[in-house]
Amino acid sequence: MDETPRDHRPTLPVRVLLADDEPMIRAGVRAILGAAPGIEVVAEAADGRAAVELALRHRPDVCLLDIRMPRLDGLGAAAELRQALPKTAVVMLTTFSEDEYVAGALGTGASGFLLKTGDPRELITGVQAAAEGGAYLSPSVARRVISQFGGGAALGKAAAARSRTEELTAREREVLALVGAGLSNAEIAARLYLVEGTVKAYVSAVLARLGLKNRVQAAILAYEAGLVQDA
Repeated sequence: MDETPRDHRPTLPVRVLLADDEPMIRAGVRAILGAAPGIEVVAEAADGRAAVELALRHRPDVCLLDIRMPRLDGLGAAAELRQALPKTAVVMLTTFSEDEYVAGALGTGASGFLLKTGDPRELITGVQAAAEGGAYLSPSVARRVISQFGGGAALGKAAAARSRTEELTAREREVLALVGAGLSNAEIAARLYLVEGTVKAYVSAVLARLGLKNRVQAAILAYEAGLVQDA
């Protein structure tokens, strides 16, 4: 399971490393994050290898990585960062044409997936959620990934997901829905009037019972099962 390492609340400001090989994209993302209170871009990289090196130097709370980059792509960088800096969350930047990369990245322990062409507010929300130990999927990304996983049997996938979640208790399903909505453990605790440690135990139990590796996989299952719309 990949629950424990990033279960923390960062000291403000949230320190972000941004990696993308397109200067215009980096400039736009930096401007959006720079205008958000409580977020600071501490380093920028034009490729995955530089991103890992800079992350080791700056120890950011969140690494925002483009999936396609020279020298080392975002998936490779995410895998190295997971090993070297387990307390640093990774959020992937993607485009609609890269669904297969998003699917492949689920195993890297990434905390979120965001569209480069998405709403700027999603970028801020995704970074904040990842920094606080949560997971965030851009709604557009979530729908496309779920559709891809389901192929031509989306209804069957939804039914299978609902069946899997039925083995959970009502409280566990409630927690799973809030994980799917991108809430951190602290936010879930506040929503459900629970102690944060209790929420952490619930999340760990849900991951174990459903055979999931991390919160992003849990979030996708919550979407498939139709739980997020009720969160």
